[in-house]
Amino acid sequence: MIRVLFPFTAWIKDLNSATLRADFISGLTVALILIPQSMAYAQLAGMPVHYGLYASLLPPMLAALFGSSRQLATGPVAIVSLMTSAALSPMATAGSEGFIGYAIILALIVGCFQLALGVLRLGLVVNFLSHPVVNGFTNAGALIIATSQLSKMFNVYVDEAEHHYETVYLVIKAAMKHTHWPTFALGALAFALMYGLRRLDRRIPYVLVAVVATTVISWATGYEHNTKVPATTIQSQGAREALRAFNGAVAELDRLGRERAELTVKVGQAEEQQGTASKQVLDLRHDIQVISTRMEQLKGEIGKERSALRAVLFVGVPDAEGKLTFHPRGEVPPGAATDGRTWQMRLGNKAVDESAVFMMGGGSVVGVVPPGLPAFTFPKVDLKIILHLLPTAAIISLLGFMEAISIAKAMAAKTGQRLDPNQELIGQGIANILGSLGKSFPVSGSFSRSAVNLQSGAATGLSSVFTSFTVGLVLLFMTPLLYHLPQSVLAAVIMMAVIGLLNVSGFIHAWKAQKYDGIFSVVTFAATLWTAPHLDKGIMMGVLLSLGMFLYKSMRPKVTLLSMGEDQSYQSARDHGLKECQHIAVLRFDGQLFYANAGFLEDSINHLIESKPQLRHILIVGNGINDMDASGEEMLSLIVERVRSAGYDISFSGVNEKVLAVMRRTHLLEKIGERNIFPTVAKAVESIHVRAHTHCAAGACPLLSVCFIDGHMAPCAALP
Repeated sequence: MIRVLFPFTAWIKDLNSATLRADFISGLTVALILIPQSMAYAQLAGMPVHYGLYASLLPPMLAALFGSSRQLATGPVAIVSLMTSAALSPMATAGSEGFIGYAIILALIVGCFQLALGVLRLGLVVNFLSHPVVNGFTNAGALIIATSQLSKMFNVYVDEAEHHYETVYLVIKAAMKHTHWPTFALGALAFALMYGLRRLDRRIPYVLVAVVATTVISWATGYEHNTKVPATTIQSQGAREALRAFNGAVAELDRLGRERAELTVKVGQAEEQQGTASKQVLDLRHDIQVISTRMEQLKGEIGKERSALRAVLFVGVPDAEGKLTFHPRGEVPPGAATDGRTWQMRLGNKAVDESAVFMMGGGSVVGVVPPGLPAFTFPKVDLKIILHLLPTAAIISLLGFMEAISIAKAMAAKTGQRLDPNQELIGQGIANILGSLGKSFPVSGSFSRSAVNLQSGAATGLSSVFTSFTVGLVLLFMTPLLYHLPQSVLAAVIMMAVIGLLNVSGFIHAWKAQKYDGIFSVVTFAATLWTAPHLDKGIMMGVLLSLGMFLYKSMRPKVTLLSMGEDQSYQSARDHGLKECQHIAVLRFDGQLFYANAGFLEDSINHLIESKPQLRHILIVGNGINDMDASGEEMLSLIVERVRSAGYDISFSGVNEKVLAVMRRTHLLEKIGERNIFPTVAKAVESIHVRAHTHCAAGACPLLSVCFIDGHMAPCAALP
């Protein structure tokens, strides 16, 4: 019981000085990669960067202590972070207090879902996500993740459009006009360093090296150059008017939002007192609809004004006192000296203080990272929010676990370690649940960091404990060092990480295995790209296609007529070009016989009787029938009765013991007759051949000799 409740006791006994040293080195190495990666993935998830460190504090340790894999490195990962952002973006503004709260609740729901599946031993539910579908989704996700970082690589800002591809177009359009080249250069340098060092030796903390180098350059060159100025220093009447219009629209939107919230409360009270169909409730709902319509109009106006202001490039001109005034590029007074920088107005979703307009004349950096450990509190639970997030949480749970267990299985194959998928679900669930208490967003197992963990010599889960302690030390003492880290470098870290997610060969492999799997993989890929940022629609389309094919194949299993092949075994006559016997039909049914396909077997036999006028005997090969329910048994009983009443005989061979037990319990075996049940096809043909061919012409029978349709015949010794 202790081993079940505390699985880490299985590897504690293996600890010694050698394993402690190996685990310490591995844990430190993984932490050096995890720290910058987690900040980048937090940015991808729409969270402030320090929440990536919070998500790397408890989850790695907890997943290692309560999971079954000794080398799996848990923490923020690309796909789960992207899905978190996609799920929460319609509910709140990325990075806002509400968004952060929803992300923490989402981690709690994901953890509870995973823990429940593990405790109930339902790890096999992940099989509903077929590998071709996951491959299509993952490839699309990799492209979405990479292109979502383009704005940070070029240091341009645009409002998100309804579809991701529209947003990418807007980013490219903006980048063609005003790319900040120092930002692009630092991102490209970081990418080149990571790629080169990774090719040189994967054990090198290549992410850390790139981050440290570019952060030092950023600090030394004054890469970030921002200032706050009064709106009066902006020498553009049009820009100042657009700024006032922007502030006015934001103020009205905030006011209407408060009014709608008050009306919503009144609706609830009126429904309790007067019922849902009362005049007061209907009037209140009408008022809410009017306000909502106006709010949507305001959002469009705000976006339009914000885009116009962001598109204006300013040039700084010092006045007589040395203070900067900002002129639109191309409108600088003749002979005026400039500071040599290009400035932009930085705007968000809130009103701008006209006495302190934020002007950006350099690149974007991480900025202030709050020092210290997060406050450990239980997330505020709202039943409506939980029900709204539950479908997304289920998809994230399954996708995250599928990624984690795939990585763990690959490592277990190399180490020879025993892996328990249900225990791994429990470990991932506990990591997400307790991680949410420490302000974590959803996490999962990481392929790249797990590979580093294994290559660095990790022997036990203690390496992940050391990783968590290292992250804790960084939060306590080293956050000031992260201030000058360029945002474009974090974007490069993400782009580097998702290269490993691209797997074009997976499409080809799925096509070669089954054409419909290849089609489903491509459809999932295309649907995910098309519907992004609503990623759940893409993966659900793939799942529905897979389930549809499963149901179709279950309802219409393969029914094959057999003849003797060249190796004297009974094979599919159609697939191998063999002649069929006109008097004995050897029919093989591949699949369990149950209510959904019992009628299909009857239809197949009826078609067989119609197509073979000289038919005398039907032999059903039951090797492929591994189970039979009441509907299947009843249909089989009717088939036996109708076939015999029509003047034909029927026998069975290779009947599964489980199916035979059903026949005995329902007395179907008595109706068939035990003399008509044979262990093999050969024994059945040997017994029924003589009586089924009493009136046929002489000649070699395809059930006793190899007879090809094209006329070539390989003689085969007849059965005795």
